[in-house]
Amino acid sequence: MNRTKLAALFAAATLGVSAQKPMNAPSGGKAISDELIGIFFEDINNSADGGLYAELVQNGSFEFSPADRDGWGPATAWKQIRPGHSLGFLEACVEKPVHANNAHYMRLHIERTKEFYDYKGWRGFGIQNDGFDGFSVKAGEKYDFSAFMRNVKGDAKNVRVALVEQKPGWPPSDPRLLAEAYLKVESGDWQKFEAVLTPDSTCQKASLQILALDNGDMDIDVVSLMPEDTYMGHGLRKDLAQALADLHPKFMRFPGGCVVHGGGDGFWNTYRWKTTIGPKETRRQLKNTWGYHQSCALGYFEYFQFCEDLGMEPVPILPAGVSCQGTNGGWNMWPTQAQEVVPMSEMDEWVAEAIDLIEWANGDPATNKCPFNLKYLGIGNEEKISPEFIERFKYIYERVMKAHPEIVIVGTAGPGSHADNPDYENGWKLANELAMPILDEHYYEPNEFFLNKRQYDSYPRDAKTKVYLGEYAAKDKKLIDALAEGLYLLHVERNGDVVAMTSYAPLFARKDGTQWNPDMIYYDNERPYLTCSYYVQQLFGQSSGNYWYGDCVKFEGDAADAIQPMENVHYGQSVILNTKTRQLFVKICNASNEAKKANIDLSRFGIKKMATKTTLAGQPNDENNYEAQPIAPKTEQIKAQKKFSLDIAPYSFVMLQYQL
Repeated sequence: MNRTKLAALFAAATLGVSAQKPMNAPSGGKAISDELIGIFFEDINNSADGGLYAELVQNGSFEFSPADRDGWGPATAWKQIRPGHSLGFLEACVEKPVHANNAHYMRLHIERTKEFYDYKGWRGFGIQNDGFDGFSVKAGEKYDFSAFMRNVKGDAKNVRVALVEQKPGWPPSDPRLLAEAYLKVESGDWQKFEAVLTPDSTCQKASLQILALDNGDMDIDVVSLMPEDTYMGHGLRKDLAQALADLHPKFMRFPGGCVVHGGGDGFWNTYRWKTTIGPKETRRQLKNTWGYHQSCALGYFEYFQFCEDLGMEPVPILPAGVSCQGTNGGWNMWPTQAQEVVPMSEMDEWVAEAIDLIEWANGDPATNKCPFNLKYLGIGNEEKISPEFIERFKYIYERVMKAHPEIVIVGTAGPGSHADNPDYENGWKLANELAMPILDEHYYEPNEFFLNKRQYDSYPRDAKTKVYLGEYAAKDKKLIDALAEGLYLLHVERNGDVVAMTSYAPLFARKDGTQWNPDMIYYDNERPYLTCSYYVQQLFGQSSGNYWYGDCVKFEGDAADAIQPMENVHYGQSVILNTKTRQLFVKICNASNEAKKANIDLSRFGIKKMATKTTLAGQPNDENNYEAQPIAPKTEQIKAQKKFSLDIAPYSFVMLQYQL
């Protein structure tokens, strides 16, 4: 798309998101968005259950199904155990469940156990869960067990709950006991039972055993084992949440991504926010778009709470009444993908869902109570911008704006935000027609794109619809890919009057549970593994500000008026002032194979005596993975100077931080 055509698309849009000109900023710069760097969380690559959500039990509610994956069912991730040659069998049942949204539970038919006389003996009939490739537990730390149980037949059931480590070898021997608790199930009605398990030693491959010690029938459901030591006590895995906090994100987009509209599965699998709040046993679980199961224990309340914990703006995304174009094999029918649509006669339900979310998140304005201070709301996620989508998006947009004109609606520019893509063009036409404040662009490209393209330079300066680059990444995770992304972010900062927000995607990937590469953070049960791209994102998150200067850094050999990064030039710079914290950041990226000399003039700023220098450098094909982590930032204190030269090594990123 040429510049004239693009300008025409932007022309009639009204301003919704703007960068406020800061006070006491030296001349020569321009105001930019101070929300440029955020994060995007989608439950892909097993990012929620078995990932950011700290729950250790897999399929604790027995809701796995063949709809999730062929061969799966209520007993997936569980095994029957009968130490001491006890007898019995398991039966998945649905009559009179704990809650209608949580229909399945497991019935234990216990036929033979020894007389209940020895609390230390390995006996009884029951079930075992190994979690997500084993439970990683630490000595002396507390783990909260809970489950709903009821006695169905026979006398009250004494139940032993144990954390154990299985001993290798054959024949199998009694496991090593790490922690245990005893419960007594008497009532024929569902009751919630709780206990605290404190392992006496650390184990990376522990299992949870639940053993009935008396004959008869007993039901069990909603089994949970949660570490007490979670991020801010809010149920998120501490090390993964801290890795996100260390990015200093300004906002979080959630819950997707393709998860929003059910991916290619149709409306039956659409993510509906109301079924993901409230007690865990009442939440509606569903098939995950990426081929596994979603418990929704990490739901809308937890997302908003995490935003509050990290000081991020929440950016929830709701479906727009149109399915993913991948439905029924639609991805193989490009460019005429199949979309399922909600009948217009039913669209008021989807409007109400959006309005109800705003009012749930912000409370009653009459009482001046705003629990989560929601400002942004996305409608739709990279759908094909078909006539059906346009009709339904407009229906939601106009009614939500009438009810809540204070909310900033984020639209979508379709599945590929590049020139000559009809969805991209139609998305911007729709934004123009509705005076939409911000539009979400997505693209994943080889590093050559990010090294060479500078597409936001051609966006008109008077554009009133701002850009949210909601999903992007180079298609590999080597250092050169991260540097390409860093160079592109320098370009974004220079255009921070047009681009309001960005978020790399995807965010997380579990070892041996990854559907999409690359990702920013990989992890196993023990620790996160931070990619080169993570560290680039972290540098930009640490150096956010609201004023950009383009004339403080000059590279030797460049024209006197060159402002980097330029198209097809693989090095660049950006100087950012944060007027709130009175910090100044100089960022220089050299993604080329030649050293560069940067001449830096900061004389217009009142810098103090010392500065912090952070360097990320290596060979272009260096990569952080599970076996090695060769790339990490190196930080040192240096003497601050107003005018100086700096040698920039090939394949490196340097950031200087000053306090004014």
